[in-house]
Amino acid sequence: MSSAKMSLDAILRPIEPRDDAAVAAIIRQVMPEFGACGPGYAINDPEVDAMCSVYRQPRSAYLVWELTGRVLGGGGIGPLAGAPPEVCELRKMYFLPDFRGQGRGEVLVRRLLALAREHRFRTCYLETLTGMDKAQRLYERMGFARLDGPMGATGHFGCNRWYALDLLAGPRGDSDL
Repeated sequence: MSSAKMSLDAILRPIEPRDDAAVAAIIRQVMPEFGACGPGYAINDPEVDAMCSVYRQPRSAYLVWELTGRVLGGGGIGPLAGAPPEVCELRKMYFLPDFRGQGRGEVLVRRLLALAREHRFRTCYLETLTGMDKAQRLYERMGFARLDGPMGATGHFGCNRWYALDLLAGPRGDSDL
């Protein structure tokens, strides 16, 4: 199937309980590609196996891309642990290799930023690492500013790149996608 066909048929929707195993498998497949499989990385978070229930918490959301019944990627937002209540975190955004490079990451981030604004967050924070260069270019293109160090208390000490976006000044999310 061509990338163009895949892009046209894929749908973006909220995570459901039936997606938990697929999302966990994607996270466990993608993170080692970038050397993010030891201590201090999100791959070890307890929520990886229960994403739906975790992201049903107040002021949280996780969206997945689905194509013909198969989850191909996703990402979420939620309050940043150890930070003021107006700060959210863009979390666990991963795509299977065949689904990358089609503009779906930007669509997902815009939708998540719109949800963050609806939840009245003022700042969106994210952590990433060296080697995830395409993701970092996306974040920078969307207005995220690089930080000198981490915010909050995620426990992801393996990450070495940190970004934040002022949601009042940053790009608007596309709520009607």
